[in-house]
Amino acid sequence: MDCVKIGKLIRALRKDQGLTQRQLAAAMNISEQAVSKWERGLGFPDVSLLPELSEVLGVSPETVLSGEMDANDLVGGNMKKLKFYVCPTCGNLIIATAEAAVSCCGKKLRPMELQKAGAEEKLKVELIEQDYFITTDHEMTKDHYITFVALLTGDSLMLRKLYPEWNLQTRIPRFGHGMLVWNCSRHGLFWQAL
Repeated sequence: MDCVKIGKLIRALRKDQGLTQRQLAAAMNISEQAVSKWERGLGFPDVSLLPELSEVLGVSPETVLSGEMDANDLVGGNMKKLKFYVCPTCGNLIIATAEAAVSCCGKKLRPMELQKAGAEEKLKVELIEQDYFITTDHEMTKDHYITFVALLTGDSLMLRKLYPEWNLQTRIPRFGHGMLVWNCSRHGLFWQAL
């Protein structure tokens, strides 16, 4: 660990929060000299203080230990490049416009890999009035089901959450051409063109 690098980050984050060294020390019930020592790179916080320090500074403990903030590249708002994160424990769905540090149920999540659907995996899509009517023969059991279906266009997202033991029959308003994306609880994230 690079004490100087960590110290510079702590100082920058403290200032971003609008805190003085004294205020940060008071918030953590430590001495102002300890904060000064960290910021000058003459030592770093005890591991037991990292959760509280990272909470006060608004970052993860890993960020504090790395001594650097990783900024995401600007993606320009193309919704077709969304990143989907699904928690394997609780099934929580998190969507981001770029890669992000995402965790759920105490686990760090990685973005799911988007796979192009083969002929046997594609969902059936019909145009009814001004909606896409989406169906499939995919089983919808508690252990194996499609968790959501989403329509992505260049600037929009429409998502329908699905549940096990319900037949997959849903309508999504037709507001443009794009990608139909869905997640199978066993086989992952798929897409097909619309």
